[in-house]
Amino acid sequence: MEPKISLPSPVLGAMQQLEAHGFEAFAVGGCVRNSLLGIAVNDWDMTTSARPEEMKRCFAGARVIETGIQHGTLTVLWEGMSLEITTYRNDGIYLDHRRPLSVTFSKDVEEDLKRRDFTVNAMAYHPTRGLVDLFGGAKDLRRRVIACVGDPIARFEEDGLRILRALRFASVLDFSIDPATAVAIHQRRELLKNIAAERIREEFCKLLCGIGAVGILREYADVIGVFLPELEACVDFAQNTKYHCYNVYEHTLHALDQAPRDLLTRLALLLHDVGKPSCYTEDADGGHFYGHAARGREITETVLKRLRFDNDTLRRVTRLVEFHDRPIPLQGGAVKRLMTKMSDEDILRLMEIRRCDRLACAPAHRALSPELEAIPRMVRELREQDACLSLKTLAVGGEDLMALGVPRGKAIGALLQTLLDAVLDDRLPNEREALLCAARKALEQNS
Repeated sequence: MEPKISLPSPVLGAMQQLEAHGFEAFAVGGCVRNSLLGIAVNDWDMTTSARPEEMKRCFAGARVIETGIQHGTLTVLWEGMSLEITTYRNDGIYLDHRRPLSVTFSKDVEEDLKRRDFTVNAMAYHPTRGLVDLFGGAKDLRRRVIACVGDPIARFEEDGLRILRALRFASVLDFSIDPATAVAIHQRRELLKNIAAERIREEFCKLLCGIGAVGILREYADVIGVFLPELEACVDFAQNTKYHCYNVYEHTLHALDQAPRDLLTRLALLLHDVGKPSCYTEDADGGHFYGHAARGREITETVLKRLRFDNDTLRRVTRLVEFHDRPIPLQGGAVKRLMTKMSDEDILRLMEIRRCDRLACAPAHRALSPELEAIPRMVRELREQDACLSLKTLAVGGEDLMALGVPRGKAIGALLQTLLDAVLDDRLPNEREALLCAARKALEQNS
C-alpha cells in the first residue's frame, strides 16, 4: 500500500508556490524517513527543480536566507516555518573526501536522489505523486537496516563523515548496518582523519546517546579508535581482579548499557576507566589500577579538547571522571566539600555513574552502595538549610577581620578561607560570633 505522509501546512504551501510557477517540489530526506517511522519531524527539507534565482522569485514576498546558495540551498521562512529548499543537483568530483568540488543543477529528482548517502535518506514525497523510492529505502526501514546508496566504498570515498553518520543512524534508530556497508566502514575508517573535529563531535554525541550505542561501540571499536585512540588501549585489556569479569572496554560498555541517554553522563562513563591501561600494576593479589581516576581525568581533558568540546562540558565531564570512584564519607562536611566541586545536577550524575559502574562489575560485587541514595538526600537537606558553601555566604567578611586588626591584603583572604574550611568541615557553625572568636584565636596564635 502506498504510504501516506501528513505534510504540515507551510510545506504544502511552499510546494504549491513552487508548482504555481511551473516547478516540481518534494519533501526529501530525514523528514520523509522519520515520517514513515512515525517519529516526530523537527525539520522539513525540500528539493525542487527550481534553481536558486528562480526560488527567490517564487518566494519574493518571504524572507529568504542564502544558507548554501553555491550548492543550491536556500532557507525560506514560509507561514511561520523555516524550510530548507535545495535545487535538484549532481555532485562533481570529491577531492577532500568531504565536499564536492562543484555541483551541477538538474531538472530530475531521480538524479538528485542518486547522490544521497543512505537508502533511508534517499526518498522524496509529494502528496499526489506519492513516494519516490529508487533504492529500496522503505524496505530498509522495514528491515531496520542502514545501507549506502549504490557502492558503499564510493559513497565513503566521496564523504568520509558518512562513515560516522552510518554508525550514528544505526545507534539512534537502533538499526543494523547492511553487511556490504559494514565492510566498507571498517575498510575506509581512516577517512575519518580528514574530517573536522567539530563534525566528528556532533555525530559522535548523537551516536553515544542513541538507543543502540553500546552495540555500535562494541562492533565498531576500530572505527571509534580513529578519533578516540585512547579507547583502543582499553579493548581486550584484562583487569585480572576479582572485582571484574570483563576487560576494561567491555566493562565500560556494560556500564554504558545501564545509563540514561544523557550526554554528560555517557561521556563520563565512556571515559571513566580510560586511565586504567597506563596505570596497571600486578602483584600476588592480582591487577591494580592505582591513580587511574586522576590519569583518566588528564586523558579525558585531552580527548574533549581535541574534539573541540565547550569549556563547560570539559570542566564537568573531567570532574565526573576524576570523582567516579573517590570515597565520599556520609558526613555533612564531606558532602558539603563535594557541593563546592560540582553542581547538584552533576552530583546526581556522579551517583548515576557510580551505580552503572558497580552494575558492570563481577556478579559478586554488584551490590549498590548506600551513598547512592544517601548523598542526594543530604544534598537536598543542606540546600534546604541554606548551608554555607562559599565565602559569599560566610557570616563574616573582610571588613570584620580588618576590624580585628588583620591588615589588608592576602592575610584577609587566607583567614577567611581558614574559617570557611572549618565551616565546611563542621568544625565551626556559620555564625558571626563563633567565627569572630575563632579569628581572634588565630590572630593570637600567630602574634
